Amino acid sequence: MPGGPADALPVFDGVQVLEVAQWTFAPAAAAVLADFGASVIKVEDPVTGDPQRALTTSGVMPAVGGVNVVTAQTNRGKRSIGLNLRDPRGQELLMELVDRSDVFVTNFRGPARAKLGFDEDAVRARNPRIIYARATGQGARGPDADRGGYDFTAYWMRSGIAASFTAEDADRPLPQPPAFGDKAGAMNLAFGIAAALYRRERTGQGATVDVSLLGTALWQHSSAVLYSWGLDREFPILTGRSRNPIGWSYRTADGRWIALMMIESDRWWPDLCRHLDRPDLIDDRRFADAAARAENLTECVAVLEGLFAALPLAEWERRLATLAGPWAVQRTMLETAEDPQVVENGYAVSVDYDGTDVRLMSAPVQFDERVPELGRAPEHAEHSEQVLLELGYGWDAITEFKDSGVV
Repeated sequence: MPGGPADALPVFDGVQVLEVAQWTFAPAAAAVLADFGASVIKVEDPVTGDPQRALTTSGVMPAVGGVNVVTAQTNRGKRSIGLNLRDPRGQELLMELVDRSDVFVTNFRGPARAKLGFDEDAVRARNPRIIYARATGQGARGPDADRGGYDFTAYWMRSGIAASFTAEDADRPLPQPPAFGDKAGAMNLAFGIAAALYRRERTGQGATVDVSLLGTALWQHSSAVLYSWGLDREFPILTGRSRNPIGWSYRTADGRWIALMMIESDRWWPDLCRHLDRPDLIDDRRFADAAARAENLTECVAVLEGLFAALPLAEWERRLATLAGPWAVQRTMLETAEDPQVVENGYAVSVDYDGTDVRLMSAPVQFDERVPELGRAPEHAEHSEQVLLELGYGWDAITEFKDSGVV
């Protein structure tokens, strides 16, 4: 596994993050900060906790070795305190945590933030230098600013992504992978927080950071969306085919797919032909250059389809191993676990959950060639007493808080 300077400190060493959030979008952003050294306190309802915890107990998602891997991935490296924010005493305890925090992260909607006493004005009145980070469905302004939104609705459906990948005669829109937009939005939110901390370091000013699922989706899908806007028609994703035959995917004899992405086709065509054991195609007038291959697209694709279909994937991997042009095999999710690039770069990290080894995905950023060490996610309200002790409360007060349902 890669290593770096032995004395290098975590990037966010000393940064205190307070998270009042649920599910994945905002909590995953706080998890990324925790990966790189931030101290993160997760505030949960003292009775029910983050509803994401119930995904396995309710049977919606399977447990892995008894571990809810969705919660493990989203909340690694944090501490958890259970606080009843409907109780004024719980709200005051939250503000005492605000007093000593650098970052406040939430994905609660505006009316809920105000009702529970942690809207931006209330938090900033206690700590003017704080970074207040809001994760929303549709953005902080506009008629739907306070409307709830999961990534399936705000990210996938509303942005045009689902429409792009759903055939017109489909029974229903194409479903998205779990938390697909949440994870992308989380990285955007983590970047915004990091940038705000950098500005505060230079100017002393706090900031409000806004990231939405809708905005994240439009950014990711911007190439196709901007073409659609500019041309005043839907940009074809499913039916649109490149005029470059070596920018296509081809099926092998055993039903696997190999993707070619040789945009500079004149640069790569001769070498590809040699690796296909068809050097005669280099001087074939029909395929002599990019223009000729585009003009004779159907013929060129047919030739390539026939070649790839003649051999199994293993043979093509052997033959194409020295091909310099960009290509890749369509891998299954299971196959990625053994991909040497995944393993050697530390993209998946093992975390010990009371004797159960659980693999989690590291944040897709590394500093000084170091893979961050991931801590396990906390149990519901696991650190309530510890956090209250740090705030200066004694055991009698803590017992009273617990007996009255404040924590």
